[in-house]
Amino acid sequence: MPDFAVLESLGIAPDRQAKERLAAFHRLLIEHNARMDLTTVPEEEMTIRHYADSLLVLNHDLIPPNARVIDVGTGAGFPGLPLAIARADIKVSLLESKQKRCAFLQAVIDELQLKNATVLCGRAEDLALPPRREAYDRALARAVAPLNQLSEYLLPYVRVGGKALCWKGPAVHTETAAGGAAAKLLGGRLGALVDLNIPGRSHFIQVIEKTRPTPARFPRKAGTAAKEPLGI
Repeated sequence: MPDFAVLESLGIAPDRQAKERLAAFHRLLIEHNARMDLTTVPEEEMTIRHYADSLLVLNHDLIPPNARVIDVGTGAGFPGLPLAIARADIKVSLLESKQKRCAFLQAVIDELQLKNATVLCGRAEDLALPPRREAYDRALARAVAPLNQLSEYLLPYVRVGGKALCWKGPAVHTETAAGGAAAKLLGGRLGALVDLNIPGRSHFIQVIEKTRPTPARFPRKAGTAAKEPLGI
């Protein structure tokens, strides 16, 4: 299970119910990972690389009370599921394109009886339509794509005045020029770069602020953002 002493040393202090649910999520992740591709992270590194990495955002007040949140390309549920577990006040949509992973996410939600999490199965470019378009306070993505591509995947979901939060490694420093140019085309601008201060890792959250509506032509059809990235 997650090493809660390590989490607490980083300022992450889930309550008893959240600890029980994180432990149950971890058990399900290990069981399902034995027969399907969910994560390549060794179990002994998951506390830092999955759970702390997901939850440290809460130490920086980046997710407001009662926020509507969408986690785009959630994969095995990071960061969305730990955040839904730790913050019962927020509503989290887990967007994933692979059917088997969607089935896993739904199984976790059902077993943990998470009333504030739902699964959306499909491509980010295909689902950015009403009632989901510009309907979220925060759009999240972790280890999905370069910053300019993330802008096209995330900003169509974010309401004006909301934010996209992009989990990034050291490459973020080389992605900001193209990322900023893409964000501007999509109705946003780059905000703060927040260091998560993870021991032994260089990991950040690049904030993108939504300042005006995203033009209707975005996102482009599935696959175009990767083949013809904006801002270059």
